[in-house]
Amino acid sequence: STNSKLKFGDRNTLVREVQERLNLHGYSTSGIDSIYGRGTERAVKSFQRANGLDITGVVDAETHQLLLKEPKKPTTWRTKLTMDASAYSSQDPGNGSHTARGNLLRRGLVAVDPDMIPLGTELYIEGYGYAVADDTGGAIRGNKIDLAMDSHEEAIYFGRQEVVVYILK
Repeated sequence: STNSKLKFGDRNTLVREVQERLNLHGYSTSGIDSIYGRGTERAVKSFQRANGLDITGVVDAETHQLLLKEPKKPTTWRTKLTMDASAYSSQDPGNGSHTARGNLLRRGLVAVDPDMIPLGTELYIEGYGYAVADDTGGAIRGNKIDLAMDSHEEAIYFGRQEVVVYILK
């Protein structure tokens, strides 16, 4: 554990470790480069928010301790799929601020083909975390999933990649 706090502007191997831990917990830092930039600060704030910590964007001892814990993956699931994933946010041109089910578009909600994964289904997505199938999209058909992010930058950084999706019981 570290007694020193990591903050915006820091550049060292501890920052790299924090970036790796954030990604492992499903928080995109916009790259693992040992530089505590805007992407890392945003990921730290999202992690702090999700874990009920003070949202400072600074890695203090409490934030660091939680980052060191293993992310809790599901131990049981109904189906495990490999899917083509893209990412989106409410800041993207043409996107609304609400999902098909009427929730505010935010990280943890995903767009699916409801013929494949019914809306309301609880999911776990490796590298993203727990999520709920809450939205649909014109291009989201079949084995595709669109992961909501908290910012346009985060969505762009994620790009397109293959993810493992667990459909929970």
